Amino acid sequence: MTTGIEPRITTDGGERRTRPVGRVAVAALLGILTIVAIGPSALLLGPGYLAWVSADLARIDIESHRLPNRLVLPGYPVALAGIAAHGLVTDSAPTAALACCAGWFLFFLLLNLGGGMGMGDVKLAGLLGLCLGSIGIVPAIVGIALAFLFGGIGGIVVLARRVGGSGTHVPFGPFLLAGFWVTVALLPALATPAL
Repeated sequence: MTTGIEPRITTDGGERRTRPVGRVAVAALLGILTIVAIGPSALLLGPGYLAWVSADLARIDIESHRLPNRLVLPGYPVALAGIAAHGLVTDSAPTAALACCAGWFLFFLLLNLGGGMGMGDVKLAGLLGLCLGSIGIVPAIVGIALAFLFGGIGGIVVLARRVGGSGTHVPFGPFLLAGFWVTVALLPALATPAL
């Protein structure tokens, strides 16, 4: 019998971690935040998925500088399904959401080509841009600005603590997620759905 905290061994001999209570609590709090900020709407699907995986994404990126495709990529069809359902109900096209997704993705892809970001950051940025863009252009801009603000502060802290030098790689996924979730918390003050 497991408590939900220990690792479990899968049938192929590999180790599969269960979700510790702390990560489930974070997911629940982020889910509640999403419901309160967005209200009853199909647009909850993308952020709801992100609420479930955010703690795992942040932990994995901090530990291994990776944002696994198995956690990031399923968010795209989930978010797109919510955006499509919302568009059908409101008879609106998802132009802002798609534009923000493309904008965030391309911006981070350019940073990746310059060596500043990993492809996991690029894929996560596209998903976050899609979710925030479904609410409006302003939340998408605020989300990316906050991610870079938090990332800059984090980089300064790393340098100030002398944990790393100018060549130290700081995982950016947690800062992307922090910018996203602070923006979600600010949504009531920022925008109304822009599909």
